[in-house]
Amino acid sequence: MTALGVYRPGRSPLHRLPTGLKLLGLAAGILAISLTVRTLPAVGMLAVGVAVVFAMGGIGPREAWRQMRPVTWVLAFVFVFQVVFTDWQRAVLVCAVLAASVALAAAVTLTTRTSAILDAIVAGLSPLLRIGVRTDHIALALALAIRSIPLMVEVVGQVDEARQARGLRPGARILVAPVVIAALRTADGFADTLIARGLD
Repeated sequence: MTALGVYRPGRSPLHRLPTGLKLLGLAAGILAISLTVRTLPAVGMLAVGVAVVFAMGGIGPREAWRQMRPVTWVLAFVFVFQVVFTDWQRAVLVCAVLAASVALAAAVTLTTRTSAILDAIVAGLSPLLRIGVRTDHIALALALAIRSIPLMVEVVGQVDEARQARGLRPGARILVAPVVIAALRTADGFADTLIARGLD
C-alpha cells in the first residue's frame, strides 16, 4: 500500500508553484469547500475541481485511488453515522467535503517536499519570534505530525489486511485497539528520540 501524501518528484504545474502559495490555496480551498458545498450538484462540481487539481499535479487515476484508499473505511464509518443520525443526503455532503479535503491535502504533499512545507510555515511564523515564540519547536512538532500521518495509514492498512487474512469482521476491538496501541508506541518512540537529543 502506498503511504498517504508521500512526495513524488515531478515537473507539473503544481510542482512548480511556490510552496507558500500552495499552502494558502489549500487552506482557502478547504474553507471554501466547507462553507459552500450544500447540495448534491455542488458535490459534482467539487469532484470536477479535485480532478483538475490532480491533473495539474500529474496525479493519475491509479495514484489518486492509492491516496484515497486508506481513508475509505473512515468515510464509510462517517457515512453510516450520518445516515443513522441525519439522512443520506447529509451523509453524502459530509463525506464529499472530507474526501475532497484529504484529496487536496494529498495533492499538495505529493507535489511539495516536506522540508519546503516546513520552511514555508517557519517563514510565515517568523513574526512570532519578536515575542519570544520558538518557531523551530513548532516546525519540529509539524514535522513529527506530517511524518506520523503516513505511518498511521500504513498501520491501519496492515491491521485491516491481518483482519481479512484471519476472516474476521470489522469491529472496534479488531481495528481500533491495535491502531491505538501502535500510535502510542510510535509516540513513545518519538519521545525517546527527542529526549536523547536534549529536546525534552
